[in-house]
Amino acid sequence: MKHYKILSDLHRDNGFPAPENPLFSIYQCNKTCSIGDREFTSDFYLIGLKKLKSGIIKYGRTKYDHECGSMLFFKPQQIIEMKNLELDEDGFLIFIHEDFLNGHLLHNEIKKYHYFDYETNEALHLSPKEEKTMWELYEKIENEYFNNQDEYSREIILANIDTLLKYAQRFYKRQFINRSDISAKTVTKFNEELDRYVAGGLLGIKGLPSVNYMAEKLNISPGYLSSMLKLESGKTALEHIHIYLISEAKNRLMGDNQNISEIAYALGFENLSYFSRLFKKEVGLSPNAFKKQIPN
Repeated sequence: MKHYKILSDLHRDNGFPAPENPLFSIYQCNKTCSIGDREFTSDFYLIGLKKLKSGIIKYGRTKYDHECGSMLFFKPQQIIEMKNLELDEDGFLIFIHEDFLNGHLLHNEIKKYHYFDYETNEALHLSPKEEKTMWELYEKIENEYFNNQDEYSREIILANIDTLLKYAQRFYKRQFINRSDISAKTVTKFNEELDRYVAGGLLGIKGLPSVNYMAEKLNISPGYLSSMLKLESGKTALEHIHIYLISEAKNRLMGDNQNISEIAYALGFENLSYFSRLFKKEVGLSPNAFKKQIPN
């Protein structure tokens, strides 16, 4: 599998003009826009806006679902495939090498945007107004990119990238709300899957369920799952797992047939002190104190 460390190599292999900056580049697609003809990885963040008419975009486990006016976000080291793409309208690609972000606030901030971990079938679908906003930001970046870059260029480019990413975050939240057939009642579905996990005796066999496991069961990516749960309830997937298990622990502590250690291990906690700390954080009392206050 081809891995691109140097941006100029990626440009050359795909017939793009040589980059104006060794660590940052842009490319406007004129109805056809592919990168290679097979899977590849790179050291770059890649942001793309496309109205796909035909072809294949694959990232992670899934294929792009061919809706128009969509944005895709790829992070370094991820496997990407784009083949035989034909666009309804022009699109754009933005390539950002990890080193271009060094020493800038965006170096850490970009890692907070979970949509870089979404699958391609979870692309950002833009309204015409939102698409116009993204194109305006791209044009600002383009003007700076081709304007004899100086000591101010990097800061101005990254400021606009930062704004673009913030808009993407806002538009994704709108998408979670509007696409209610996908995101509605995520908490309910999540808890139902936890019910099945516990009822199936998997706590004793596999221990605590991971966020990755839960996402796979719900057929979405871990990042998308956490984002939907956060929007719907204000809590992450991991927090929901903890809340569910502590609720189950409270129920079991009210009985007399198990002690605290037995309950902790039965719920998948390998470490009793970790269980006790988590219980106190959620309940405000230690498991022992909680049990003592239960009327006989």
